[in-house]
Amino acid sequence: MGEDSNSLTVPSWERKRKRKTTPISAVVVISLLVGGSAGGAFGYLAADFANGVSNSTSQVKDVSNTNSISINPATETVSQIVQNLIPSVVSIRAEGSSGSGTGSGFIFRQDGYIVTNNHVVAPSVNGGTLTIYLEDKTSFKAKLVGRNASYDLAVLKIDATGLKPVQIGDSNAINVGDLTVAFGSPLGLSGTVTSGIVSAINRPVTAGGNDDQSFISAIQTDAAINPGNSGGPLVNGQGEVIGVNSAIATLGNGTQSGSIGLGFAIPINQAQRIVTEIINTGKSSTPIAGISIDSTFGGEGAKVSEVVADGPASSTNLKVGEIVVKINGEIVEDSTALIVSIRKNNPGDTVVFTVKDSAGKEREVSVVLGSREEG
Repeated sequence: MGEDSNSLTVPSWERKRKRKTTPISAVVVISLLVGGSAGGAFGYLAADFANGVSNSTSQVKDVSNTNSISINPATETVSQIVQNLIPSVVSIRAEGSSGSGTGSGFIFRQDGYIVTNNHVVAPSVNGGTLTIYLEDKTSFKAKLVGRNASYDLAVLKIDATGLKPVQIGDSNAINVGDLTVAFGSPLGLSGTVTSGIVSAINRPVTAGGNDDQSFISAIQTDAAINPGNSGGPLVNGQGEVIGVNSAIATLGNGTQSGSIGLGFAIPINQAQRIVTEIINTGKSSTPIAGISIDSTFGGEGAKVSEVVADGPASSTNLKVGEIVVKINGEIVEDSTALIVSIRKNNPGDTVVFTVKDSAGKEREVSVVLGSREEG
């Protein structure tokens, strides 16, 4: 499996309206959140997530004899967030020969730049059309400025000025338990708002088809997210965007099952770099280590199957057969976790792999990440 080439094997993107699929039951799968048009849904079925979900139990402490304080619900705060942000959220319809669907996005700049997911715009790429609907139902034809499949991001441009952009937050500053508010157009219902909390951070999520596979170090939230929410903003308690809604885990059959409280968003700190590069150049860069990973390896870590000639790792002493067990001191559970961890960095950054040989001896290898251009 090439770390640079998105070659993990996943179920293909289902586009044909009448194609039968084998039901997947009793497992959790990641679905990218494209809303299908009436009469035929389309979307991505990305990965069996069952092994990534652990069972846990909680203990409830008896607090009957302790002092307590009264905390008002955050309804008023959420209401204020909604009033301020809803003019900056858009609905998107993508149409093309391969299908059509709806998604969401948000205004990044007042001069018409809009951020959404790559999988939202994918149907329109080869000669299709993109239509943007503002909060007041005004519609615009949109131009695709650029996209990055590795991060599941895309930038659109409409011919408009004086729009209200979102306020960008800091996804590195969030904590588990923080308030989250999700915006979008689930099932075509524009202006939908749900709230919850940050359930987890740095959650490795892989989603997409073989050609458009994304690896996300995601923010997990229990705010209800459903098909059609893709590309909409996830905001914090200050109304600042901290993530781009991208995927959900479902227990149902197929790609269009609803929310079970497991939603995933691309951290805005990652997204902002990609978006800014696309606006400035029409393209963006994805960090690569220049190695291939053995996709058949079933142990802990990621087993190196190739060190690409003239690639970033070729100037190191990294060897085929060694197993990457840590990156920058963080445990690497599998190949997906390694790719996600690499993509948390920028091209030119130095990462430190802790690798283990066949005898179990560990050592460290430093790699200066290279770059692959996407547009």
